[in-house]
Amino acid sequence: MTHRIIKKLFLPALLLWSAAGAQAQQTVAGLPATPYQVGEKLTYSASYSLSFINTDVGEVIFSVTSGKLNGKPVYHFNATAVTYPFYRTFFDMRDVYDSWVDQETLKPLYMKSNIKEGGYRFTSEVNYDWVQMRGYSKWRNLKRPSYTHKVLPLTSGCMDGVSLFYSLRSIDASAMSPGQRGQVELLLEDTVRKINYRFIGRETRAIAGLGTCKTMKFSAELATSTGEAFADGTEFFIWFSDDKNQIPLYVETPIRVGSVKVRLIKWEALRYPFASKQ
Repeated sequence: MTHRIIKKLFLPALLLWSAAGAQAQQTVAGLPATPYQVGEKLTYSASYSLSFINTDVGEVIFSVTSGKLNGKPVYHFNATAVTYPFYRTFFDMRDVYDSWVDQETLKPLYMKSNIKEGGYRFTSEVNYDWVQMRGYSKWRNLKRPSYTHKVLPLTSGCMDGVSLFYSLRSIDASAMSPGQRGQVELLLEDTVRKINYRFIGRETRAIAGLGTCKTMKFSAELATSTGEAFADGTEFFIWFSDDKNQIPLYVETPIRVGSVKVRLIKWEALRYPFASKQ
């Protein structure tokens, strides 16, 4: 279980909101209203399933704090993925992703990641220039002496996945209709990836350890930078809470052998009541 848990499962899931409906953000005290607040923490468990085997191997924690970056008030979003202690004997993972987002515009200003997986070490950074509509990215394997640099073109909704986890939860969900399709973009270290998605509809689903929840179900497919789907089959399914929080509750994707499932197991300091949980 590697940082692909975040890149393949969580981040593409969050992009679905950007084109699924008109963004209907209101303002509170001059700032956009958000479905999250400082102090919110969401914990997800990732499991691997094969025939009769179904075991949780790690977790991802998303949290919200506040601060300042270059004099601007920002939200600081953090996502940390770790393997559970038992599995660290076989594969020790600690991946940390951070994104700083302007509280006024909800646009990311800076993102960095630090990847630790066994003996592998990797770091990356992106500085956003919304005037020039460019993202200045750099990354390196820590065994190499220098960074690789690249300038990426930005669109108005182009963001790293962690900032999208929060910024794009503020859509008008009532505007969605079953069968609606679209394509959105995900900013990675060296490229912009497209996501093909389809809104399947609303359903009530039982989620292990969470209970029965009212959800909004999507299918999504990670595509290449040219928009073509990967040949190995990357379609996966995401269930969001059908309430004002609009948080991912469950993600399921097939892999070459078995499947990977990610589910919400803990939550703290939600802005709104967890109304979708029954």
